[in-house]
Amino acid sequence: MTWDEFWTRHVCDFCAVYATDVGRLMLAGLCGAVVGWEREAHEKAAGLRTHILLAVGACLFTLVAAKAQHDDMTRLIQGMVTGTGFLAGGVIFREGLSVRGLTTAVGLWLMGAIGMAVGMGEHFLGIVATIFMFMTLSVLRRVEQRFARRTDKGQSSGT
Repeated sequence: MTWDEFWTRHVCDFCAVYATDVGRLMLAGLCGAVVGWEREAHEKAAGLRTHILLAVGACLFTLVAAKAQHDDMTRLIQGMVTGTGFLAGGVIFREGLSVRGLTTAVGLWLMGAIGMAVGMGEHFLGIVATIFMFMTLSVLRRVEQRFARRTDKGQSSGT
């Protein structure tokens, strides 16, 4: 067998079979990186690597389940939601009367859903959810900070 025959018969067939799946894994990783970068920039407990790994992992679980041709995808969804919720619960902390880490926890939960959407071939939904999540985390942070400053000014001038 010549190199050209080997390449055509084995490598090209392999690439044709797995190109879509690899693309989905890469897109899930990119979605995780976009949000993870924002979280990392604000020194949150779950940053760039956590979000990438969660999105790629959720995508991979979805791809594997789809290839197994299991009739009950709801079991996969249930397991991913529960497992991601368990991981996310680890970043919630109580400090006195306040609770910290809820946004990070919900972000991890949503990142799992984004990874699953991409794994199921719903690329557009995954991208839109990533953009929505990024905008919520970055833009609304500024709105909250401005609102907090105005509230603080109003309270200090009233006393």
